[in-house]
Amino acid sequence: MQPTPEPASAPRPSPQLPGADREIETLAEFDETAARGSLAGCRVQAIDLMERTSALRACDATGAVFLGCPMEDSAADAVRAAGGLVFPPVPGLPFNPYRGLLYTPDDLFAGLADGGYEATPDARAYAWFQETKADGDVFSSMLRAIHDDSISDALDELLLSARVVGVMGGHAMARGTEAYEGAARLGRSLARAGFTVATGGGPGAMEAANLGSYASVFRDEMLDEALELLAKAPSFTPSITYWARAAFDIRERWPSGGASVGIPTWFYGHEPPNAFATQLAKYFANATREDGLLARSNAGVVFLPGAAGTVQEIFDAATPNYYESRGRPAPMILVNREHWTERLPAWPLLQALARGRSMESRIALVDTVDEVPGVLRGFSPL
Repeated sequence: MQPTPEPASAPRPSPQLPGADREIETLAEFDETAARGSLAGCRVQAIDLMERTSALRACDATGAVFLGCPMEDSAADAVRAAGGLVFPPVPGLPFNPYRGLLYTPDDLFAGLADGGYEATPDARAYAWFQETKADGDVFSSMLRAIHDDSISDALDELLLSARVVGVMGGHAMARGTEAYEGAARLGRSLARAGFTVATGGGPGAMEAANLGSYASVFRDEMLDEALELLAKAPSFTPSITYWARAAFDIRERWPSGGASVGIPTWFYGHEPPNAFATQLAKYFANATREDGLLARSNAGVVFLPGAAGTVQEIFDAATPNYYESRGRPAPMILVNREHWTERLPAWPLLQALARGRSMESRIALVDTVDEVPGVLRGFSPL
């Protein structure tokens, strides 16, 4: 019997950004706007308009821009004649550089059930990235930049007014371990406390935190059972297909879980995205992805035990806090005293860096994930 959901705080739909009413990202939005007779000044992103020729010919399109929208030639001619711009779809790409919305796990893993991971849009986009990165084609690099900018725009719209806590940690954390369970409990407790959980969107600690947020709307027993089932496919190696199918089995058994965000990258193409982040902002440029994740974690960043990548993220977050280049420093919490003082002693350096600055009162070192929500609540509001 499916567990009964229990009330929990979840990210609420964000109001649109100023000026975002000019962005049209769904066919329903297009029809609503076109019915008023004017598309002037609108930015229409990645919508199939092949069946909307009459509307396109009838509407005022002065200053409108159509990005990657399939349309009849006569409709495109009418838009251009009215003073609009049409950037047609780019044929042969495994992704849409002009997309107006973030990805979902179903988007990136489409075809997994029938053809395995190699048949999915995620795998095909990575293969295209590897091929075009090697030949240095300027057109391909432009398409990657357009895609990443579109993703950033969609991510800003999603997270506007959200209280975002970033959870950082290594990809090697295996399902079935105490560390993975702890990261999942952390994600659940943060979501239930009303925060939007954001991770790097990959496997390991990232997946665990997204899983915890997904489980936040169900009774506690759901997470226990899900962890037990996932432990049968502990790692994305040697088979991403087997690993991903185990996650989708959980989603099918417990549909409509709690919301969270994953921000992965094709730069690390050997690391697949996880299926528990309900929205995925996947980038080609890793630097854009990493900075964007930290910059949007306005309610704090939690650093679970990790290796070089997590150490880099600690000081990527510390630098704007040190200079206050993003305003008041966001809280930083390092989890596992032994790891961050002995194995990889980032904590003493972070303390020394913070001494005498406003960020000094907004960093913390804790032993367990269970301490994190209370410590976050103890920091003064931003």
